[in-house]
Amino acid sequence: MASHYEAPIRKPLVLGDKGYHDVTVDIAAPVEGRANKHWWIVFSIALAAFLWGVGCIIYTISTGIGTWGLNKTVNWAWDITNFVWWVGIGHAGTLISAVLLLFRQKWRMAINRSAEAMTIFSVIQAGLFPIIHMGRPWLAYCVLPIPNQFGSLWVNFNSPLLWDVFAISTYLSVSLVFWWTGLLPDFAMIRDRAVLPFQKKIYSLLSFGWTGRAKDWQRFEEVSLVLAGLATPLVLSVHTIVSFDFATSVIPGWHTTIFPPYFVAGAVFSGFAMVNTLLIIMRKVCSLEAYITVQHIELMNIVIMITGTIVGCAYITELFMAWYSGVEYEQYAFLNRATGPYWWAYWAMMSCNVFSPQFMWFKKLRTSIMFSFFISIIVNIGMWFERFVIIVTSLHRDYLPSSWSMFSPTYVDIGIFIGTVGFFFLLFLLYARTFPVIAQAEVKTILKSSGERYKKLREAGKPLYEISGTTAVKENIEEAQEDEEETVEDTTKSVSNLLDSLGTFDASKDTADDLKKVKGIGPQMEKTLNQIGIFTFAQVGRMTENEYNLLDSITKSFPGRAQRDDWAGQAKKLNNKQ
Repeated sequence: MASHYEAPIRKPLVLGDKGYHDVTVDIAAPVEGRANKHWWIVFSIALAAFLWGVGCIIYTISTGIGTWGLNKTVNWAWDITNFVWWVGIGHAGTLISAVLLLFRQKWRMAINRSAEAMTIFSVIQAGLFPIIHMGRPWLAYCVLPIPNQFGSLWVNFNSPLLWDVFAISTYLSVSLVFWWTGLLPDFAMIRDRAVLPFQKKIYSLLSFGWTGRAKDWQRFEEVSLVLAGLATPLVLSVHTIVSFDFATSVIPGWHTTIFPPYFVAGAVFSGFAMVNTLLIIMRKVCSLEAYITVQHIELMNIVIMITGTIVGCAYITELFMAWYSGVEYEQYAFLNRATGPYWWAYWAMMSCNVFSPQFMWFKKLRTSIMFSFFISIIVNIGMWFERFVIIVTSLHRDYLPSSWSMFSPTYVDIGIFIGTVGFFFLLFLLYARTFPVIAQAEVKTILKSSGERYKKLREAGKPLYEISGTTAVKENIEEAQEDEEETVEDTTKSVSNLLDSLGTFDASKDTADDLKKVKGIGPQMEKTLNQIGIFTFAQVGRMTENEYNLLDSITKSFPGRAQRDDWAGQAKKLNNKQ
Protein backbone atom coordinates (compact mmCIF):
# COMPACT_ATOMS: atom_id res chain seq x y z
CA MET A 1 0.00 0.00 0.00
CA ALA A 2 1.48 3.35 1.01
CA SER A 3 5.23 3.56 0.66
CA HIS A 4 7.73 5.61 2.62
CA TYR A 5 11.41 6.43 2.51
CA GLU A 6 13.64 3.54 3.47
CA ALA A 7 17.14 3.74 4.91
CA PRO A 8 19.91 2.73 2.47
CA ILE A 9 21.28 0.09 4.83
CA ARG A 10 18.23 -2.12 4.21
CA LYS A 11 18.56 -4.69 1.45
CA PRO A 12 16.47 -3.88 -1.64
CA LEU A 13 13.30 -5.92 -2.11
CA VAL A 14 13.41 -5.47 -5.90
CA LEU A 15 16.72 -6.35 -7.53
CA GLY A 16 18.17 -5.10 -10.79
CA ASP A 17 17.77 -1.91 -12.78
CA LYS A 18 13.97 -2.05 -12.66
CA GLY A 19 11.63 0.80 -13.55
CA TYR A 20 7.83 0.86 -13.47
CA HIS A 21 7.55 -0.42 -17.03
CA ASP A 22 10.01 -3.24 -16.31
CA VAL A 23 7.85 -4.42 -13.41
CA THR A 24 4.78 -4.53 -15.66
CA VAL A 25 6.56 -6.43 -18.44
CA ASP A 26 8.21 -8.96 -16.11
CA ILE A 27 5.04 -9.78 -14.16
CA ALA A 28 2.82 -9.90 -17.27
CA ALA A 29 5.28 -12.14 -19.16
CA PRO A 30 4.06 -15.51 -17.73
CA VAL A 31 0.47 -14.59 -18.64
CA GLU A 32 1.18 -13.14 -22.10
CA GLY A 33 3.95 -15.47 -23.24
CA ARG A 34 4.06 -19.18 -23.96
CA ALA A 35 4.58 -21.75 -21.23
CA ASN A 36 8.14 -23.10 -21.09
CA LYS A 37 9.28 -26.71 -20.98
CA HIS A 38 9.50 -26.82 -17.17
CA TRP A 39 5.88 -25.70 -16.83
CA TRP A 40 4.66 -28.43 -19.17
CA ILE A 41 6.63 -31.13 -17.34
CA VAL A 42 5.20 -30.18 -13.93
CA PHE A 43 1.73 -29.73 -15.44
CA SER A 44 1.81 -33.21 -16.99
CA ILE A 45 2.84 -34.83 -13.70
CA ALA A 46 0.12 -32.93 -11.80
CA LEU A 47 -2.50 -33.85 -14.41
CA ALA A 48 -1.60 -37.54 -14.22
CA ALA A 49 -1.85 -37.49 -10.40
CA PHE A 50 -5.18 -35.64 -10.58
CA LEU A 51 -6.69 -38.13 -13.04
CA TRP A 52 -5.57 -41.05 -10.86
CA GLY A 53 -7.24 -39.37 -7.86
CA VAL A 54 -10.46 -38.81 -9.83
CA GLY A 55 -10.54 -42.51 -10.72
CA CYS A 56 -10.08 -43.47 -7.05
CA ILE A 57 -12.84 -41.07 -5.95
CA ILE A 58 -15.26 -42.47 -8.55
CA TYR A 59 -14.42 -46.01 -7.42
CA THR A 60 -14.92 -45.07 -3.75
CA ILE A 61 -18.32 -43.43 -4.30
CA SER A 62 -19.57 -46.22 -6.56
CA THR A 63 -18.34 -49.04 -4.28
CA GLY A 64 -18.44 -47.55 -0.77
CA ILE A 65 -16.10 -46.41 1.99
CA GLY A 66 -15.17 -50.04 2.53
CA THR A 67 -12.57 -49.52 -0.19
CA TRP A 68 -10.55 -47.52 2.36
CA GLY A 69 -8.47 -49.07 5.11
CA LEU A 70 -10.80 -47.88 7.88
CA ASN A 71 -12.02 -50.37 10.48
CA LYS A 72 -14.28 -50.47 13.53
CA THR A 73 -11.60 -49.02 15.83
CA VAL A 74 -9.81 -46.62 13.50
CA ASN A 75 -12.86 -45.03 11.87
CA TRP A 76 -10.90 -41.83 11.19
CA ALA A 77 -7.57 -42.19 9.51
CA TRP A 78 -6.02 -41.21 6.18
CA ASP A 79 -8.97 -39.06 5.08
CA ILE A 80 -9.21 -36.84 8.17
CA THR A 81 -5.40 -36.70 8.35
CA ASN A 82 -5.39 -35.23 4.85
CA PHE A 83 -8.30 -32.92 5.67
CA VAL A 84 -6.51 -31.35 8.65
CA TRP A 85 -3.24 -31.19 6.70
CA TRP A 86 -4.80 -29.26 3.81
CA VAL A 87 -6.64 -26.86 6.13
CA GLY A 88 -3.34 -26.17 7.89
CA ILE A 89 -1.58 -25.40 4.62
CA GLY A 90 -4.34 -22.93 3.75
CA HIS A 91 -3.53 -20.81 6.82
CA ALA A 92 -0.39 -19.02 5.70
CA GLY A 93 -2.06 -17.27 2.76
CA THR A 94 -4.39 -15.25 4.93
CA LEU A 95 -1.67 -14.69 7.52
CA ILE A 96 0.75 -13.22 4.98
CA SER A 97 -1.88 -11.14 3.23
CA ALA A 98 -3.95 -9.93 6.16
CA VAL A 99 -1.69 -9.77 9.21
CA LEU A 100 1.39 -8.49 7.37
CA LEU A 101 -0.78 -5.94 5.55
CA LEU A 102 -2.07 -4.59 8.87
CA PHE A 103 1.51 -4.34 10.13
CA ARG A 104 2.62 -2.67 6.85
CA GLN A 105 5.32 -5.23 6.14
CA LYS A 106 6.58 -4.43 2.64
CA TRP A 107 8.23 -7.80 2.04
CA ARG A 108 4.76 -9.37 1.76
CA MET A 109 4.09 -7.67 -1.58
CA ALA A 110 6.08 -10.11 -3.70
CA ILE A 111 4.65 -13.23 -2.06
CA ASN A 112 1.12 -12.43 -0.90
CA ARG A 113 -0.55 -13.23 -4.24
CA SER A 114 0.84 -16.77 -4.39
CA ALA A 115 0.00 -17.28 -0.73
CA GLU A 116 -3.61 -16.15 -1.22
CA ALA A 117 -4.03 -18.46 -4.22
CA MET A 118 -2.54 -21.30 -2.18
CA THR A 119 -5.17 -20.70 0.50
CA ILE A 120 -8.05 -20.99 -1.98
CA PHE A 121 -6.72 -24.11 -3.67
CA SER A 122 -5.76 -25.94 -0.45
CA VAL A 123 -9.14 -25.29 1.22
CA ILE A 124 -10.81 -26.75 -1.89
CA GLN A 125 -8.74 -29.93 -1.41
CA ALA A 126 -9.59 -30.04 2.30
CA GLY A 127 -13.32 -29.80 1.61
CA LEU A 128 -13.24 -32.90 -0.59
CA PHE A 129 -12.38 -35.35 2.21
CA PRO A 130 -15.30 -34.83 4.64
CA ILE A 131 -17.72 -34.88 1.70
CA ILE A 132 -16.33 -38.20 0.41
CA HIS A 133 -16.16 -39.58 3.96
CA MET A 134 -19.92 -39.10 4.29
CA GLY A 135 -20.33 -42.11 2.03
CA ARG A 136 -23.24 -40.43 0.28
CA PRO A 137 -21.78 -37.14 -0.96
CA TRP A 138 -24.99 -36.30 -2.82
CA LEU A 139 -26.57 -35.73 0.63
CA ALA A 140 -23.89 -33.24 1.72
CA TYR A 141 -26.52 -30.48 1.82
CA CYS A 142 -27.81 -32.03 5.07
CA VAL A 143 -25.11 -30.19 7.04
CA LEU A 144 -26.42 -26.80 5.84
CA PRO A 145 -29.12 -24.87 7.76
CA ILE A 146 -32.00 -25.44 5.34
CA PRO A 147 -34.75 -26.92 7.56
CA ASN A 148 -37.72 -25.98 5.39
CA GLN A 149 -36.43 -26.80 1.95
CA PHE A 150 -35.95 -30.58 1.95
CA GLY A 151 -38.20 -31.65 4.81
CA SER A 152 -37.56 -31.33 8.53
CA LEU A 153 -33.77 -31.22 8.49
CA TRP A 154 -32.50 -29.53 11.62
CA VAL A 155 -28.74 -29.23 11.83
CA ASN A 156 -27.07 -30.59 14.96
CA PHE A 157 -25.20 -27.48 16.08
CA ASN A 158 -23.62 -29.41 18.96
CA SER A 159 -21.48 -31.42 16.55
CA PRO A 160 -17.88 -30.19 16.15
CA LEU A 161 -17.98 -31.48 12.57
CA LEU A 162 -20.69 -28.94 11.83
CA TRP A 163 -18.49 -26.20 13.27
CA ASP A 164 -15.97 -27.16 10.57
CA VAL A 165 -18.56 -26.58 7.86
CA PHE A 166 -19.29 -23.03 8.97
CA ALA A 167 -15.70 -22.10 9.86
CA ILE A 168 -14.14 -23.36 6.64
CA SER A 169 -16.91 -22.03 4.34
CA THR A 170 -16.57 -18.60 5.99
CA TYR A 171 -12.79 -18.74 5.72
CA LEU A 172 -12.97 -19.71 2.05
CA SER A 173 -15.48 -16.94 1.25
CA VAL A 174 -13.49 -14.17 2.95
CA SER A 175 -10.19 -15.42 1.50
CA LEU A 176 -11.70 -15.57 -2.00
CA VAL A 177 -13.01 -11.99 -1.80
CA PHE A 178 -9.70 -10.76 -0.34
CA TRP A 179 -7.74 -12.50 -3.12
CA TRP A 180 -10.00 -11.20 -5.89
CA THR A 181 -9.95 -7.63 -4.57
CA GLY A 182 -6.16 -7.58 -4.64
CA LEU A 183 -6.18 -8.85 -8.23
CA LEU A 184 -8.30 -6.00 -9.65
CA PRO A 185 -5.38 -3.66 -10.57
CA ASP A 186 -3.53 -6.60 -12.14
CA PHE A 187 -6.54 -7.67 -14.17
CA ALA A 188 -6.79 -4.09 -15.46
CA MET A 189 -3.09 -4.15 -16.38
CA ILE A 190 -3.51 -7.36 -18.40
CA ARG A 191 -6.67 -5.93 -19.97
CA ASP A 192 -4.86 -2.81 -21.16
CA ARG A 193 -2.00 -4.87 -22.61
CA ALA A 194 -4.21 -7.50 -24.27
CA VAL A 195 -4.01 -7.75 -28.07
CA LEU A 196 -6.79 -10.26 -28.74
CA PRO A 197 -10.35 -8.82 -28.45
CA PHE A 198 -11.63 -11.92 -26.61
CA GLN A 199 -8.81 -11.73 -24.06
CA LYS A 200 -9.43 -8.01 -23.61
CA LYS A 201 -13.14 -8.67 -23.00
CA ILE A 202 -12.51 -11.39 -20.41
CA TYR A 203 -10.07 -9.29 -18.38
CA SER A 204 -12.40 -6.28 -18.63
CA LEU A 205 -15.08 -8.34 -16.91
CA LEU A 206 -12.64 -9.66 -14.29
CA SER A 207 -11.33 -6.16 -13.46
CA PHE A 208 -14.84 -4.83 -12.66
CA GLY A 209 -14.27 -1.62 -14.60
CA TRP A 210 -11.04 -0.62 -12.83
CA THR A 211 -9.71 2.66 -14.28
CA GLY A 212 -6.91 3.54 -11.88
CA ARG A 213 -8.50 6.77 -10.69
CA ALA A 214 -7.63 8.13 -7.26
CA LYS A 215 -11.12 7.12 -6.11
CA ASP A 216 -10.49 3.53 -7.24
CA TRP A 217 -7.28 3.36 -5.23
CA GLN A 218 -8.91 4.92 -2.18
CA ARG A 219 -11.68 2.32 -2.19
CA PHE A 220 -9.18 -0.44 -2.93
CA GLU A 221 -7.12 0.42 0.16
CA GLU A 222 -10.19 0.80 2.37
CA VAL A 223 -11.70 -2.50 1.30
CA SER A 224 -8.34 -4.28 1.61
CA LEU A 225 -7.91 -3.08 5.19
CA VAL A 226 -11.49 -4.02 6.13
CA LEU A 227 -11.09 -7.50 4.64
CA ALA A 228 -7.70 -7.88 6.36
CA GLY A 229 -9.37 -6.98 9.67
CA LEU A 230 -12.07 -9.59 9.06
CA ALA A 231 -9.64 -12.26 7.88
CA THR A 232 -7.16 -11.94 10.76
CA PRO A 233 -9.47 -13.53 13.41
CA LEU A 234 -10.16 -16.33 10.93
CA VAL A 235 -6.47 -17.26 10.99
CA LEU A 236 -6.92 -18.10 14.66
CA SER A 237 -10.51 -19.34 14.61
CA VAL A 238 -10.53 -21.81 11.71
CA HIS A 239 -7.86 -24.20 12.92
CA THR A 240 -8.99 -23.69 16.51
CA ILE A 241 -12.39 -25.06 15.48
CA VAL A 242 -10.72 -27.91 13.60
CA SER A 243 -8.85 -28.75 16.81
CA PHE A 244 -12.20 -28.91 18.66
CA ASP A 245 -13.00 -32.02 16.58
CA PHE A 246 -10.46 -33.72 18.81
CA ALA A 247 -10.28 -31.64 22.00
CA THR A 248 -14.01 -31.97 22.83
CA SER A 249 -13.78 -35.78 22.88
CA VAL A 250 -12.74 -37.99 25.81
CA ILE A 251 -10.23 -40.09 23.89
CA PRO A 252 -6.77 -40.18 25.53
CA GLY A 253 -4.32 -38.01 23.61
CA TRP A 254 -7.10 -35.76 22.29
CA HIS A 255 -8.85 -34.38 25.37
CA THR A 256 -6.51 -31.45 26.03
CA THR A 257 -6.78 -27.66 26.08
CA ILE A 258 -3.45 -27.15 24.32
CA PHE A 259 -4.87 -28.29 20.98
CA PRO A 260 -6.24 -24.90 19.77
CA PRO A 261 -2.97 -22.88 20.02
CA TYR A 262 -0.96 -25.98 19.10
CA PHE A 263 -3.01 -26.52 15.92
CA VAL A 264 -2.83 -22.84 14.93
CA ALA A 265 0.97 -22.76 15.32
CA GLY A 266 1.26 -26.01 13.37
CA ALA A 267 -0.98 -24.66 10.61
CA VAL A 268 1.09 -21.51 10.23
CA PHE A 269 4.22 -23.69 10.30
CA SER A 270 3.07 -25.98 7.47
CA GLY A 271 1.46 -23.12 5.53
CA PHE A 272 4.64 -21.05 5.42
CA ALA A 273 6.59 -24.14 4.37
CA MET A 274 4.23 -24.74 1.43
CA VAL A 275 4.43 -21.05 0.43
CA ASN A 276 8.21 -21.37 0.44
CA THR A 277 7.99 -24.45 -1.79
CA LEU A 278 5.73 -22.68 -4.28
CA LEU A 279 7.74 -19.45 -4.31
CA ILE A 280 11.02 -21.22 -4.98
CA ILE A 281 9.41 -23.08 -7.89
CA MET A 282 7.65 -19.99 -9.30
CA ARG A 283 10.69 -17.71 -9.11
CA LYS A 284 12.53 -20.16 -11.35
CA VAL A 285 9.75 -21.22 -13.72
CA CYS A 286 8.45 -17.66 -14.24
CA SER A 287 11.87 -15.92 -14.07
CA LEU A 288 10.93 -13.77 -11.08
CA GLU A 289 14.26 -13.85 -9.22
CA ALA A 290 14.36 -10.03 -9.16
CA TYR A 291 11.08 -9.86 -7.20
CA ILE A 292 11.13 -13.05 -5.09
CA THR A 293 14.60 -12.56 -3.66
CA VAL A 294 16.80 -14.48 -1.26
CA GLN A 295 15.75 -11.96 1.39
CA HIS A 296 12.10 -13.00 0.99
CA ILE A 297 13.07 -16.66 1.34
CA GLU A 298 15.17 -15.86 4.42
CA LEU A 299 12.31 -14.03 6.14
CA MET A 300 10.01 -16.94 5.41
CA ASN A 301 12.58 -19.32 6.89
CA ILE A 302 12.74 -17.25 10.07
CA VAL A 303 8.96 -17.60 10.50
CA ILE A 304 9.26 -21.36 9.86
CA MET A 305 12.01 -21.58 12.48
CA ILE A 306 9.96 -19.69 15.09
CA THR A 307 6.72 -21.61 14.52
CA GLY A 308 8.64 -24.89 14.42
CA THR A 309 10.06 -24.07 17.84
CA ILE A 310 6.54 -23.30 19.13
CA VAL A 311 5.30 -26.65 17.79
CA GLY A 312 8.24 -28.38 19.53
CA CYS A 313 7.28 -26.70 22.83
CA ALA A 314 3.70 -27.94 22.31
CA TYR A 315 4.97 -31.51 21.89
CA ILE A 316 6.94 -31.27 25.14
CA THR A 317 3.94 -29.73 26.94
CA GLU A 318 1.74 -32.62 25.78
CA LEU A 319 4.19 -35.14 27.21
CA PHE A 320 4.51 -33.22 30.49
CA MET A 321 0.73 -32.89 30.96
CA ALA A 322 0.22 -36.60 30.25
CA TRP A 323 2.74 -37.41 33.01
CA TYR A 324 1.46 -34.71 35.38
CA SER A 325 -2.20 -35.75 35.01
CA GLY A 326 -1.60 -39.12 36.62
CA VAL A 327 -4.13 -40.71 34.27
CA GLU A 328 -2.68 -44.04 33.15
CA TYR A 329 -4.68 -44.07 29.90
CA GLU A 330 -3.32 -40.66 28.97
CA GLN A 331 0.22 -41.67 29.87
CA TYR A 332 -0.03 -44.88 27.87
CA ALA A 333 -1.37 -43.02 24.79
CA PHE A 334 1.83 -40.95 24.58
CA LEU A 335 4.10 -43.85 25.49
CA ASN A 336 2.46 -45.88 22.73
CA ARG A 337 3.10 -43.09 20.23
CA ALA A 338 6.83 -43.14 20.87
CA THR A 339 7.41 -46.87 21.41
CA GLY A 340 4.35 -48.63 19.93
CA PRO A 341 3.76 -50.07 16.46
CA TYR A 342 3.63 -46.60 14.91
CA TRP A 343 6.88 -45.40 16.50
CA TRP A 344 8.35 -44.70 13.05
CA ALA A 345 5.61 -42.13 12.34
CA TYR A 346 6.15 -40.41 15.70
CA TRP A 347 9.90 -40.06 15.27
CA ALA A 348 9.50 -38.96 11.64
CA MET A 349 7.21 -36.22 12.96
CA MET A 350 9.71 -35.15 15.63
CA SER A 351 12.66 -35.16 13.21
CA CYS A 352 10.90 -33.18 10.49
CA ASN A 353 9.03 -30.66 12.67
CA VAL A 354 11.31 -30.04 15.63
CA PHE A 355 14.87 -30.77 14.56
CA SER A 356 15.00 -29.80 10.87
CA PRO A 357 13.84 -26.13 11.29
CA GLN A 358 16.65 -25.53 13.80
CA PHE A 359 19.12 -25.48 10.91
CA MET A 360 17.62 -22.08 10.06
CA TRP A 361 19.55 -20.52 12.92
CA PHE A 362 22.51 -20.52 10.53
CA LYS A 363 22.33 -17.64 8.05
CA LYS A 364 24.24 -19.51 5.38
CA LEU A 365 21.63 -22.29 5.40
CA ARG A 366 18.51 -20.11 5.59
CA THR A 367 19.74 -18.04 2.63
CA SER A 368 20.41 -21.14 0.53
CA ILE A 369 17.64 -21.64 -2.05
CA MET A 370 18.14 -25.40 -2.44
CA PHE A 371 18.36 -26.03 1.29
CA SER A 372 15.24 -23.91 1.91
CA PHE A 373 13.37 -25.88 -0.74
CA PHE A 374 14.46 -29.17 0.85
CA ILE A 375 13.48 -28.09 4.39
CA SER A 376 10.09 -26.74 3.23
CA ILE A 377 9.22 -30.16 1.79
CA ILE A 378 10.54 -31.94 4.90
CA VAL A 379 8.37 -29.73 7.14
CA ASN A 380 5.20 -30.52 5.20
CA ILE A 381 5.99 -34.24 5.32
CA GLY A 382 6.48 -33.90 9.08
CA MET A 383 3.21 -32.01 9.55
CA TRP A 384 1.36 -34.74 7.66
CA PHE A 385 2.89 -37.31 10.02
CA GLU A 386 1.82 -35.16 12.98
CA ARG A 387 -1.85 -35.37 11.94
CA PHE A 388 -1.44 -39.10 11.24
CA VAL A 389 0.07 -39.69 14.69
CA ILE A 390 -2.63 -37.69 16.48
CA ILE A 391 -5.47 -39.53 14.74
CA VAL A 392 -4.32 -43.13 14.19
CA THR A 393 -2.18 -43.77 17.28
CA SER A 394 -4.92 -42.36 19.53
CA LEU A 395 -7.59 -44.58 17.99
CA HIS A 396 -5.89 -47.86 17.21
CA ARG A 397 -5.53 -48.74 20.92
CA ASP A 398 -8.77 -48.13 22.78
CA TYR A 399 -9.60 -48.55 26.48
CA LEU A 400 -10.24 -52.27 25.85
CA PRO A 401 -7.36 -54.40 24.50
CA SER A 402 -9.98 -56.56 22.80
CA SER A 403 -10.79 -53.67 20.42
CA TRP A 404 -7.19 -52.86 19.51
CA SER A 405 -6.58 -52.78 15.77
CA MET A 406 -4.03 -51.66 13.20
CA PHE A 407 -4.70 -49.32 10.30
CA SER A 408 -3.16 -49.82 6.86
CA PRO A 409 -4.09 -47.53 3.94
CA THR A 410 -5.24 -49.12 0.70
CA TYR A 411 -4.22 -48.00 -2.78
CA VAL A 412 -7.52 -46.06 -2.91
CA ASP A 413 -6.61 -44.02 0.21
CA ILE A 414 -3.21 -43.24 -1.24
CA GLY A 415 -4.63 -42.53 -4.71
CA ILE A 416 -7.15 -39.98 -3.47
CA PHE A 417 -4.46 -38.14 -1.50
CA ILE A 418 -2.07 -38.08 -4.46
CA GLY A 419 -5.01 -36.92 -6.60
CA THR A 420 -5.61 -33.91 -4.33
CA VAL A 421 -1.90 -33.02 -4.45
CA GLY A 422 -2.06 -33.18 -8.25
CA PHE A 423 -5.28 -31.14 -8.28
CA PHE A 424 -3.65 -28.49 -6.06
CA PHE A 425 -0.62 -28.07 -8.32
CA LEU A 426 -2.83 -28.25 -11.41
CA LEU A 427 -4.89 -25.30 -10.15
CA PHE A 428 -1.77 -23.36 -9.15
CA LEU A 429 -0.06 -23.88 -12.51
CA LEU A 430 -3.17 -22.79 -14.42
CA TYR A 431 -3.48 -19.78 -12.10
CA ALA A 432 0.14 -18.80 -12.83
CA ARG A 433 -0.62 -18.82 -16.57
CA THR A 434 -3.84 -16.81 -16.21
CA PHE A 435 -3.33 -14.35 -13.32
CA PRO A 436 -0.23 -12.32 -12.37
CA VAL A 437 1.59 -14.23 -9.63
CA ILE A 438 2.90 -10.99 -8.09
CA ALA A 439 0.91 -7.88 -7.19
CA GLN A 440 2.56 -5.54 -9.70
CA ALA A 441 0.71 -2.44 -8.46
CA GLU A 442 1.85 -3.02 -4.89
CA VAL A 443 5.44 -3.78 -5.92
CA LYS A 444 5.52 -0.44 -7.74
CA THR A 445 4.57 1.39 -4.52
CA ILE A 446 7.81 0.22 -2.86
CA LEU A 447 10.04 0.56 -5.95
CA LYS A 448 11.40 4.02 -5.09
CA SER A 449 12.10 3.07 -1.50
CA SER A 450 13.14 -0.57 -1.83
CA GLY A 451 14.25 -0.95 -5.45
CA GLU A 452 17.95 -1.55 -6.08
CA ARG A 453 18.00 0.95 -8.96
CA TYR A 454 16.60 3.81 -6.89
CA LYS A 455 18.89 3.09 -3.98
CA LYS A 456 21.87 3.46 -6.35
CA LEU A 457 20.46 6.68 -7.82
CA ARG A 458 20.05 8.19 -4.37
CA GLU A 459 23.61 7.21 -3.50
CA ALA A 460 24.96 8.71 -6.71
CA GLY A 461 23.02 11.99 -6.54
CA LYS A 462 22.89 12.33 -2.75
CA PRO A 463 19.44 13.96 -2.81
CA LEU A 464 18.21 12.67 0.55
CA TYR A 465 21.26 12.03 2.69
CA GLU A 466 25.02 12.49 2.81
CA ILE A 467 27.43 9.65 2.06
CA SER A 468 30.86 9.63 3.63
CA GLY A 469 32.66 7.69 0.88
CA THR A 470 32.87 9.58 -2.44
CA THR A 471 34.51 6.69 -4.29
CA ALA A 472 31.28 4.69 -4.43
CA VAL A 473 29.44 7.76 -5.72
CA LYS A 474 31.97 8.30 -8.54
CA GLU A 475 31.79 4.64 -9.51
CA ASN A 476 28.00 4.76 -9.65
CA ILE A 477 28.08 7.92 -11.80
CA GLU A 478 30.61 6.35 -14.19
CA GLU A 479 28.47 3.19 -14.47
CA ALA A 480 25.39 5.31 -15.17
CA GLN A 481 27.26 7.20 -17.93
CA GLU A 482 28.43 3.94 -19.53
CA ASP A 483 24.89 2.54 -19.43
CA GLU A 484 23.58 5.74 -21.03
CA GLU A 485 26.13 5.49 -23.88
CA GLU A 486 25.15 1.85 -24.52
CA THR A 487 21.46 2.80 -24.51
CA VAL A 488 22.03 5.57 -27.09
CA GLU A 489 23.94 3.16 -29.32
CA ASP A 490 21.19 0.51 -29.08
CA THR A 491 18.48 3.10 -29.84
CA THR A 492 20.33 4.34 -32.95
CA LYS A 493 20.62 0.78 -34.22
CA SER A 494 16.90 0.11 -33.57
CA VAL A 495 15.87 3.30 -35.44
CA SER A 496 18.01 2.28 -38.41
CA ASN A 497 16.45 -1.20 -38.52
CA LEU A 498 12.95 0.27 -38.22
CA LEU A 499 13.43 2.72 -41.09
CA ASP A 500 14.96 -0.03 -43.26
CA SER A 501 11.63 -1.88 -42.94
CA LEU A 502 9.27 1.11 -43.22
CA GLY A 503 11.20 3.18 -45.75
CA THR A 504 12.72 6.63 -45.35
CA PHE A 505 11.01 10.00 -45.82
CA ASP A 506 12.45 12.41 -48.42
CA ALA A 507 11.23 15.93 -47.63
CA SER A 508 12.06 17.15 -51.16
CA LYS A 509 9.82 14.56 -52.84
CA ASP A 510 7.32 13.28 -50.22
CA THR A 511 4.55 15.10 -48.34
CA ALA A 512 4.11 14.53 -44.64
CA ASP A 513 0.69 13.22 -43.53
CA ASP A 514 -1.31 14.17 -40.45
CA LEU A 515 -0.54 11.09 -38.37
CA LYS A 516 -2.91 12.28 -35.64
CA LYS A 517 -5.77 10.91 -37.78
CA VAL A 518 -4.66 7.43 -36.70
CA LYS A 519 -6.45 6.49 -33.50
CA GLY A 520 -3.90 6.24 -30.69
CA ILE A 521 -1.45 8.81 -32.13
CA GLY A 522 -1.66 12.14 -30.35
CA PRO A 523 0.40 15.32 -30.82
CA GLN A 524 3.22 14.08 -28.59
CA MET A 525 3.38 10.65 -30.25
CA GLU A 526 3.31 12.26 -33.71
CA LYS A 527 6.25 14.42 -32.68
CA THR A 528 8.11 11.32 -31.46
CA LEU A 529 7.43 9.46 -34.73
CA ASN A 530 8.66 12.46 -36.74
CA GLN A 531 11.87 12.53 -34.72
CA ILE A 532 12.39 8.86 -35.58
CA GLY A 533 11.76 9.58 -39.27
CA ILE A 534 8.16 8.41 -39.69
CA PHE A 535 6.00 11.03 -41.45
CA THR A 536 3.56 9.21 -43.76
CA PHE A 537 0.64 6.77 -43.64
CA ALA A 538 2.54 4.57 -46.09
CA GLN A 539 5.36 4.10 -43.58
CA VAL A 540 2.98 3.32 -40.70
CA GLY A 541 1.01 0.93 -42.94
CA ARG A 542 4.09 -1.28 -43.42
CA MET A 543 4.30 -2.08 -39.71
CA THR A 544 4.16 -5.73 -38.61
CA GLU A 545 4.71 -7.30 -35.21
CA ASN A 546 8.49 -6.93 -35.54
CA GLU A 547 8.20 -3.20 -36.30
CA TYR A 548 5.75 -2.71 -33.44
CA ASN A 549 8.27 -4.25 -31.04
CA LEU A 550 11.09 -2.09 -32.40
CA LEU A 551 8.92 1.02 -31.99
CA ASP A 552 8.12 0.07 -28.38
CA SER A 553 11.81 -0.42 -27.60
CA ILE A 554 12.62 3.02 -29.03
CA THR A 555 9.78 5.09 -27.54
CA LYS A 556 9.43 3.13 -24.25
CA SER A 557 5.90 4.54 -23.86
CA PHE A 558 2.54 2.76 -24.05
CA PRO A 559 4.00 -0.66 -24.95
CA GLY A 560 1.73 -2.69 -27.19
CA ARG A 561 -0.49 0.32 -27.91
CA ALA A 562 0.33 0.46 -31.63
CA GLN A 563 -0.45 -3.23 -32.13
CA ARG A 564 -3.62 -3.13 -30.05
CA ASP A 565 -4.99 -0.13 -31.97
CA ASP A 566 -3.84 -1.60 -35.32
CA TRP A 567 -2.01 1.50 -36.54
CA ALA A 568 -0.96 -0.29 -39.74
CA GLY A 569 -4.54 -1.17 -40.68
CA GLN A 570 -5.78 2.35 -39.95
CA ALA A 571 -2.90 3.93 -41.90
CA LYS A 572 -3.57 1.75 -44.96
CA LYS A 573 -7.22 2.85 -45.04
CA LEU A 574 -6.28 6.53 -44.63
CA ASN A 575 -3.62 6.19 -47.35
CA ASN A 576 -6.14 4.67 -49.78
CA LYS A 577 -8.58 7.55 -49.24
CA GLN A 578 -6.00 10.12 -50.34
